[in-house]
Amino acid sequence: MTGSSGFLGQRFIEALLARRDIPDGRGGAGPVTEILALDQGPGALQDTRVRDIQADIADAAQLRDLMTPDLVGIAHLAGVVSGTAEADFDLGMRVNLDGTRTLLEAARGLGRPIPFLFSSSLAVYGGDLPEVVDDDTRPDPQSSYGIQKLIGELLVADYTRKGYIDGRSVRIPTVSVRPGLPNGAASSFASGIIREPMAGERAICPVDPGTPLWLAATDRAVEALVHAFLLPGGKLGKARSINLPGLTVTAGEMVDTLRELAGDAVADRIDWQPDTRIKAIVDTWPARIDTSRAQALGFAPPGTGAELVADYVRTQAPAA
Repeated sequence: MTGSSGFLGQRFIEALLARRDIPDGRGGAGPVTEILALDQGPGALQDTRVRDIQADIADAAQLRDLMTPDLVGIAHLAGVVSGTAEADFDLGMRVNLDGTRTLLEAARGLGRPIPFLFSSSLAVYGGDLPEVVDDDTRPDPQSSYGIQKLIGELLVADYTRKGYIDGRSVRIPTVSVRPGLPNGAASSFASGIIREPMAGERAICPVDPGTPLWLAATDRAVEALVHAFLLPGGKLGKARSINLPGLTVTAGEMVDTLRELAGDAVADRIDWQPDTRIKAIVDTWPARIDTSRAQALGFAPPGTGAELVADYVRTQAPAA
């Protein structure tokens, strides 16, 4: 697993370690025996089945050394986030594009098509979008990040067509509410406007209250990643990119729910300060997506926007 020490990577590892139905590559299934956790630094999980490996995702020799006969699957979650990839073109290209291609080439060297999960993004869409996007809507990314992710999807599809891997690319909704610190993602505010006020700190919302967002709660996103990883490739057919279930929630609705659950003092810690750079990126993303194909493939429904905020509020101590 690449990107293993990140928030989703850690939660994904925990979910896999709890399973007893991981394919063993020989026609059987059972619990995980080992996870090679690749990132720039170790994660926080303490489990003898997790082997942390400090890795450069674009180092071909390092990745080839990890492609052993007992490897049964690859989950590629590593990436430079949207805002950072837009601000630092070279870094985004090296990690998001060159790193993905290097990992695919390493997997190709195995000589057998093991499952390869690629975490993509809604940023592959943009331009003149229909009111509701579906899996057949033509991608038209309007950011370097979106272009890098779309190229990754196309590579996964082609390596699958050639029989080098058994690929699946999942377009993950913005995950909210993420714990921890803000990051360089253009969507970081979708967590910050809940997380920071609950911690007694002020938060800035860079988009208008009426801006619709396509979101998924953390637990639902992790469940979807596990399902996609374990899904038999034959069920996907030739179309290897999947829009994961999510829900449409405006920034204002999120804050209204926060106000209802945590009170005025908490919700009033949000400052509405438009940021044209962030708005220019977020406005190109779809906010309403028909995910009937994903649900037909067994992905769970997304829940509700109120649940998304409430799940985080309930786990936090009252703000000072």
